[in-house]
Amino acid sequence: MAGPQPDGEVTVIVVTWEGKDLALEALASLERQTIRHRVLVVDNASTDGTREAVAARFPLAKVLRLNANRGFAGGVAAALAEIDTRFLALLNNDAVADPAWLEESLALFGDPAVAAVTAKILLSQATPHPVINNAGVVLLHSGYGADRGLGDVDMGRYAEVANVFGFSGGAAVLRTLAVKAVGGFRDDYFMYYEDTELSWRLRLAGWQIRYCPRAVVTHIHGASAGPGSPMFATRTEGNRLRMLWSHAPVTFAAAATARFAVTTASLTVQRLSGRPPVSPVLDSRLRWRLLGSVLTEIPRLLIDRWGSGTRRDRQRVFRHWRGVPARTLES
Repeated sequence: MAGPQPDGEVTVIVVTWEGKDLALEALASLERQTIRHRVLVVDNASTDGTREAVAARFPLAKVLRLNANRGFAGGVAAALAEIDTRFLALLNNDAVADPAWLEESLALFGDPAVAAVTAKILLSQATPHPVINNAGVVLLHSGYGADRGLGDVDMGRYAEVANVFGFSGGAAVLRTLAVKAVGGFRDDYFMYYEDTELSWRLRLAGWQIRYCPRAVVTHIHGASAGPGSPMFATRTEGNRLRMLWSHAPVTFAAAATARFAVTTASLTVQRLSGRPPVSPVLDSRLRWRLLGSVLTEIPRLLIDRWGSGTRRDRQRVFRHWRGVPARTLES
C-alpha cells in the first residue's frame, strides 16, 4: 500500500560512542537520502572528537552530548524527548543506509496500524553474494529474540514485505506517538534487546510491525561490542531474562530462569573439573552474577507488567509469534 511521503517529518537518531569515523560514514549515507529529514546524533560522552567532527562535517545535524555512556538504549531514550516529528528513525553508527532507505520505509506507514518498519540489514563483510544480518526480529521457541535470516545468502527469500514480531534497532523507522504511548525505550537495558522489548510492548498495545525488503542498510556486525566480549554476554543474557519476566507468561519466564540456573550449575561443575569456559557466555561466574541481579529485579518487573497489556494479551501475542519467522500481510 502506498503511504505518506512525509518530507522533513522524520528525525534520524544516530547513537555513537568512541566511533567517530564510523559515525561520519553513517551520517554521509544520510546525506544521500531521497527525502528531507532531520538528524540527531547522540554522543555518549565520547573522547575521540566525535562532536567536533560532526559539527564540522555535518553542520545541520543536531548533537545531543550526554555526560556519561548510557549505551544505545539510554541514548535513544534521551533523544526521544527531543523528537517532535511524526516519525523517528534509528540507524546504527556502524551502518550505511542506501539512499532510498527512509523513503521506502515510510511508504509502508499508509496502514495506520503500523508502528514500526524494519529494514533489510546486510552484513558489510565482502562475500560473493549479499548476506542477511537482520530481516526483522523473530521470537524463538525459547522466548528469546533473534535476527531473522542471520547468515542467509540474500537470494530472494527475503524479498517480500511481511509482518514480523519485532524491529531491529540497527535500522528502523517508527511512529513517534506509538513509541511514546507505550513508554519509549527502556534505558536500563543499556544495549541489546531494547528493540525486542519495545516490540513486545507495541505488539501488546495492538500495533503492527513490518519488514521492508526495499529499505536496505549495510552493517558492520558487532563493531560496538563483539559477540565474544563479557559486555555482550552480560547484556544479552541478562536482558533476555528481564524481557521474559516483563512480557512472557509468568510460568514460561520461571521455567526459562530455572533452565538458565541448571545450565549455569552444569557449567560450574565443568569449570571446577578443570575445563575453562570457551566464551564469556559460558562463564558460570558471570552467569551466576547476572542471574542474581535478575532475581532481585523480578518483583519490579512483575509490577511493571500491569501497565502493558493483560494476561490474555500476553498469551495471545506469545502463541501467535513464538517460533514464527514472519507472517504474510493477510494473516
